[in-house]
Amino acid sequence: MAFIPLKIGAKEIEFHKAIVAPKFDALTVLVSDPWDFVEMQLKKSGKDDPLFYWQQARHFFNATIGLPKVASPLTSYYCFLNAAKALLVLKGIVSNTERHGVSGAPTGTRVALINETVRFHPSGTLSALCNYLGESTKEVSYSLKDIFYNLPYIHRAYRLTFGSQPELFFSIASPRYVRKARSAEAWFCAEIVDAKLTNERTINKLPKGFERDRGDEKKWIIRRKKRFVWKQGNAESESNIARLAEYHKQTRCNIQYIHGPLRLWYFKRGGVTNGLIPRSTLTLTYAAMHRLSEIARYNPPLLAKHFERPHNWLLSEFLATAPYQFCDEIAAEITGQDFLIPGTKFVS
Repeated sequence: MAFIPLKIGAKEIEFHKAIVAPKFDALTVLVSDPWDFVEMQLKKSGKDDPLFYWQQARHFFNATIGLPKVASPLTSYYCFLNAAKALLVLKGIVSNTERHGVSGAPTGTRVALINETVRFHPSGTLSALCNYLGESTKEVSYSLKDIFYNLPYIHRAYRLTFGSQPELFFSIASPRYVRKARSAEAWFCAEIVDAKLTNERTINKLPKGFERDRGDEKKWIIRRKKRFVWKQGNAESESNIARLAEYHKQTRCNIQYIHGPLRLWYFKRGGVTNGLIPRSTLTLTYAAMHRLSEIARYNPPLLAKHFERPHNWLLSEFLATAPYQFCDEIAAEITGQDFLIPGTKFVS
């Protein structure tokens, strides 16, 4: 099927990091970290509390950098907590800020990630974050091992640690929104370019509601089956953006990214897969770090024992990369803008 990329003015609409209320017409923010830019935006909002929480998050982030692994979960979690509160207060999301919305406990006697239980509660900061993102707020428990399995930014480390489980993510290129020529019918599509993934086995792993576009058999284009309306002409611009934003929020449930100098997008496979959790990177990262902060605070010898187990490297990778990933995602949600580390290739 012939299609045309959607544009706002002369600028092609890019697939956005922000899940809720992305600014599709804004330029990418090229900056080494998001702290100063977000602070500037919060000052413009005139709201003191979100600014305070964001500044607190930054203090805890900076403190984390110099701490050893057995102590860093404490400051990392409080960075996440304050960053999440900055977003929620700014957006007017009602939450019980005295409750964290998550708790954890060990199960069994063996020191293993699968024996660390993480429970999502129906109230508190995490529950409010789930509500903001459109996720379930029902009480449910996961193992720390399964949460790590569902995080794309440590998925390679996970697979090298637990090689028996199948790949949960596969890379995609050029994710975008397009419309049918001479029509208002629009949809999401992306291309699989990795030669190892250009096969029907990959197509069979697509989440429900996605399919291969067989209009060009030489390319492996995947698309969402559901369509939305994109009318031509400036008179329809606001309604166009509103429909696109809602469609985008639904689409981002299946597509996640890894923070870095390039846009690295990944499809999360669908179907029946042991350990698959239908939640965002944001809420899972928050919950996992809370559990590790509990262990660091109340039972640091247990955390030290985790670093003596075969999953030592995986745990270390999570602690090293999660703060950057989480804060990049929260920054996108607060501002509605995309952030990229300046590199050799300029991205508009």
